[in-house]
Amino acid sequence: GCLLLWLLPSVLRAQSSGEARLRPALCQQSPTKVSCKGAGLRKLPKELGQGVKYLELSNNFIQNLSGSSLPGFEQLEYLDMCFNQVEAVSATALAQLPQLRSLLLGSNHLDRNYLANGRAFHLLRNVEVLDLSANNLDSRMAGWYLRNLTRLRVLDLSRNKMTKLLAGIFWSTPRLRELHLSNNYIMEIEEGVFEALEELEVVNLALNSLHCISGFSLTQLRVLNLSHNALELFASEEGAEPYLLQVLDLSHNRLLYFPELPKVHYLTHLNLSNNLIASLLPGLHHPGEFVLHYKEMARFNRTLHTVSALTHVADLDLSNNQLQLFPFTFFRSLGSLHHLSLAMNCLQDVARESLTSSMEPSDHSPAPLEHAALSVRSLDLHGNAFRMLPAWFFGSLPQLETINLGSNSLQPCESQGGNLGGTCTPFYNLPRLKHLSLYKNNITRLQPYAFNQTSLLSLDLSGNKDLFMPKEALAGLEFSLQKLSLRGNQMDDSKAELPCLGTLKVLDLSGNNLSLLPSGLFCSPLESLDVRNNQLLTLEKPALMSWSRSMKDVSVAGNPFSCCSLAWLD
Repeated sequence: GCLLLWLLPSVLRAQSSGEARLRPALCQQSPTKVSCKGAGLRKLPKELGQGVKYLELSNNFIQNLSGSSLPGFEQLEYLDMCFNQVEAVSATALAQLPQLRSLLLGSNHLDRNYLANGRAFHLLRNVEVLDLSANNLDSRMAGWYLRNLTRLRVLDLSRNKMTKLLAGIFWSTPRLRELHLSNNYIMEIEEGVFEALEELEVVNLALNSLHCISGFSLTQLRVLNLSHNALELFASEEGAEPYLLQVLDLSHNRLLYFPELPKVHYLTHLNLSNNLIASLLPGLHHPGEFVLHYKEMARFNRTLHTVSALTHVADLDLSNNQLQLFPFTFFRSLGSLHHLSLAMNCLQDVARESLTSSMEPSDHSPAPLEHAALSVRSLDLHGNAFRMLPAWFFGSLPQLETINLGSNSLQPCESQGGNLGGTCTPFYNLPRLKHLSLYKNNITRLQPYAFNQTSLLSLDLSGNKDLFMPKEALAGLEFSLQKLSLRGNQMDDSKAELPCLGTLKVLDLSGNNLSLLPSGLFCSPLESLDVRNNQLLTLEKPALMSWSRSMKDVSVAGNPFSCCSLAWLD
């Protein structure tokens, strides 16, 4: 209370007089930096102390960047005025900022008085970082502000009202390295827009309205984000120079085919999620009624060309498309591929190359070829329609450490009983596999030794209603398993038998019908236990004694605990 009474008069005096002196109550100050974020200022500070190079004035009510005399401002290198109400910028004020390198003016009103403001901007010859985001600028206004900013390296024009990139807009900014244009209404990029930008490395065009990229030729680019557009085609231009592109995001578009990439490039991360890609195999095309005919499409031998160009890709996301086959042929030459997501597709089967080089479903193919192995370490296949994965599937993934198979219809086999009529999937004898998720697979019974000789660290069996799990089901995991989820299975005491899991640290048993904890747990060094929403009346003393040193958190809500037997709480 005393502090507030002391602060209030100084704030009132500053506001009533219209002054913006630097007061301890409003601003934080160090020898080189002054921060007046959210200090209620309506004008620029009248003066800055000697040696101040960084000034933060964001989240205030300043309308004008003006002033004939601004003592101390001539040494500023960084000025942040984002989230104010700036609508007028004077040449007199900018002339007093000869050392300024970074000017942040995002979320203001620079669409007003843009002609006069733009003329004043011509004095910012040394500025390297400029933020003009969220200022209601159209394409013409943005171009006017950029004239004469020859040293600009980073430019943010996101969240404006640009509809077109005009050919000459970046002629005066040849040293631009990063360009952010996301969240506009850009529908057209005129030819030659980026020609002058030989040092450009990062372009963000996400959340616009682009329909087609043909003749992509920015060989020097490292990162390109085109997500959340309406792209139906992405095609590159072949030239003598290799493409340096490393990250390409084409997610949330309308692509019907795998994009046409240049033959020589260094792409490591490719995101194609949330498109309309239905096949990666040569000769298989999207249903005719969806195909949009561009003349560029006719000249591509899509798949064979694309596969040869993906040798450096380490992370490939094809989730939320319309793929029906997992094509081993397509991924075979991706020698650097470590992370692959095909989640939320329509996958029902695995296709690979047979000895005759034709594509066949998994159950008709002969033994896999030696060189068909993939280098994938992490594979996400959740949300598909798999009913069975053949034994050779895991044999072709010798480096696989993590696989998410949630929301399919897979039944694990018994390691000693063979394949139950070819309808189950073998998860045993996979020594490299460490993390397995089988949530929501409609598994009703887990077979004995289902994961034998597979040294899992984590296993997710949640969401399998009425799952019956005999004690032998997890046999073989006694000395490796650290995390187990049996959440939401509606299992009663007779269905949840656990062996002695000597390394188990995290266990989720929530959402079941347990009135007793499985006895096998008592030898586990649990650190985290979730038993919410069960039928527990008490927690057994032997368990609590064995966990007294290891347990760090327990969740017990939603159980009908007996008020007369709460000694376990001690």
